[in-house]
Amino acid sequence: MNRDTLKQIMIDQKDIYLNNPLITRQYFLETNVNYCFVGIRRTGKSYMMYQQIKQLEADGIPLSQIIYVNFEDERLLEMTAEDLNLILEIGLEISETDIKPYLFLDEIQNINGWEKFVRRIADMKYRINITGSNSKMLSSEIASTLGGRFVIMNIYPYSFSEYLIANNMTKNYLDVISTKDRADVQNQYNKYVTYGAFPELVEIRNKRAFLNSIYQTVYLGDIITRNKITNDFAIRLILKKIAESVTKPLSYNRLTNILKSSGMSIGKQTVINYVSYMTDSYLLFTLQNYAAKLVEKETSPKYYFMDTGLLGLMLLDCKSAQLENLVAIELIRRYGTENVYFFENNVEIDFYVPLDNLAIQVSMQVLDNIDTRERETRAFVKLNNFIPNAKCILITNSEEAVIDCDGINIEVIPIWKWLLDN
Repeated sequence: MNRDTLKQIMIDQKDIYLNNPLITRQYFLETNVNYCFVGIRRTGKSYMMYQQIKQLEADGIPLSQIIYVNFEDERLLEMTAEDLNLILEIGLEISETDIKPYLFLDEIQNINGWEKFVRRIADMKYRINITGSNSKMLSSEIASTLGGRFVIMNIYPYSFSEYLIANNMTKNYLDVISTKDRADVQNQYNKYVTYGAFPELVEIRNKRAFLNSIYQTVYLGDIITRNKITNDFAIRLILKKIAESVTKPLSYNRLTNILKSSGMSIGKQTVINYVSYMTDSYLLFTLQNYAAKLVEKETSPKYYFMDTGLLGLMLLDCKSAQLENLVAIELIRRYGTENVYFFENNVEIDFYVPLDNLAIQVSMQVLDNIDTRERETRAFVKLNNFIPNAKCILITNSEEAVIDCDGINIEVIPIWKWLLDN
């Protein structure tokens, strides 16, 4: 890599973070900690870095001591791991001081062998933060190489409260609000669940076209190209079937049989590999059955999309699926994927969080539909035979009430209020 070219790129990229308006994300970041920000593309990982840089500037750190490099820049395509040390050399040159600069390396997984450089710099006590859009960054081998020197921070699309702030709605909508306020917040929620919550989407009118561009970037770049897949039709079909099965467990055997019934000769192991590429790209995430045996936990999970807008690209009538998918996203935001489950053992409960002994059912409408109300509330009664005294919440599109069913207290809460009550 030509040194002068790299220096010019670093100078050019500095203008990006200096001139970007920021809406502060609701993540607690400690000082003097190295972070690895991970998540799906366009979800705001770079903005987390910009946010940190602005904080450093506010704390009196000169911008000359801050090194930022975005490896998505096409001018860096020829860069190799051997060239990474040039970044440090140029940074020290620009800072004109012996004080160690702060390093921010964006989408560094594009450089093969990056992890050894990052570990060496961390060992030298540099403050360094990195981002990546592929969970292979966190494979056991790389995690071992980094050796606990980084805190892993999952970055998600906007929470609903962040989304409201981005739309200049800063009231406390959990307080007593007017009819107009309630209508306004419900209207924003409808957009939020329909088109999703990628930060840039707030300012864009043609939201579906923008969502499609994100999907194509993840689909073609992070799944097809990165994994050198030639059978892209199989990938599209698997994604379609997963979208149609959101809210229900889906096994690898079932997916394989679906493909075979479509006339596609593809083995189960290939299906497993393809699905792992989708989760590696953070397009999808999975939740396991709390009541299942270990093998079933791994092979028959529920699949959810990382953004409800992306799910909406795959289906025509998906209001109910998007509602449940949104609850899944919010739960992993609050508790982490490893702490959220569904429960299926002679009773079906949409979500169960052992940490809070919290059971959640999701339904568009229950109060005026006797059959739906009976089905959803009876599930909590049955769950009590397996998990006594669980806190029971029934999340709906807009209904609110408290129901007693055979001594089980069930809170019915509209989704927008539940999202804000964190």
